[in-house]
Amino acid sequence: MELIRCKDLTIGYEGQAVASGLTFRICEGDYLYILGENGSGKSTLMKTLLGLIAPLSGELVRDPGFSESETGYLPQQTQIQKDFPASVKEVVLSGCLNPSFLKPFLRSAEKKMADESMKRMRVYELKDKCFRDLSGGQQQRVLLARTLCMKKRMLVLDEPVTGLDQETMQDMYRLISDLHKKGITIVMISHDPSAAEKYATHILSFDDGITFETADRYFHREKEEDDGMDH
Repeated sequence: MELIRCKDLTIGYEGQAVASGLTFRICEGDYLYILGENGSGKSTLMKTLLGLIAPLSGELVRDPGFSESETGYLPQQTQIQKDFPASVKEVVLSGCLNPSFLKPFLRSAEKKMADESMKRMRVYELKDKCFRDLSGGQQQRVLLARTLCMKKRMLVLDEPVTGLDQETMQDMYRLISDLHKKGITIVMISHDPSAAEKYATHILSFDDGITFETADRYFHREKEEDDGMDH
């Protein structure tokens, strides 16, 4: 099932284009890596996909059976988020709150979902600890558990492993891969081509012109170009 289709999309702010010529699609079950240098438009695209900003031109079409509310977003962490003075359980439970505030109180089913999300992300034993006292990797797992509480079909992750040590980084990649294997569509901004080669089904690259292709084709082409340069 095709969730989102973009054709000749131009994205930006206040009439100022950041990137143009974006043509790609996201299907249910995809694991899309978005690669590119800082400032190339990756985060702007994320916000456009989330419906936070409107495209400047071109087409962005959602399947009628897929709404913006079914997309969970894990942004890059800010210092304010890292210093948030709440318990792990409170942070995760906040993902269950209805944004319209029509349901300000949590039901037992939602509390159970929070417990299951914490267990899934291996932070249940930390539930009573203060969020700001956790390591960077633990905080990211907590925020991912919070995102899961939103009952989303697609997760949009903006460089979720930034600032993590190598071991914790690989652990996060495995956790996200497990979510993908369980049927959640993943869209991730990354600066790590080696992880993209291991996990991605598709690549949207902002380097040397915008390209969209399967991961196999992208890395096969990259290898051919590297071999050609060696000769």
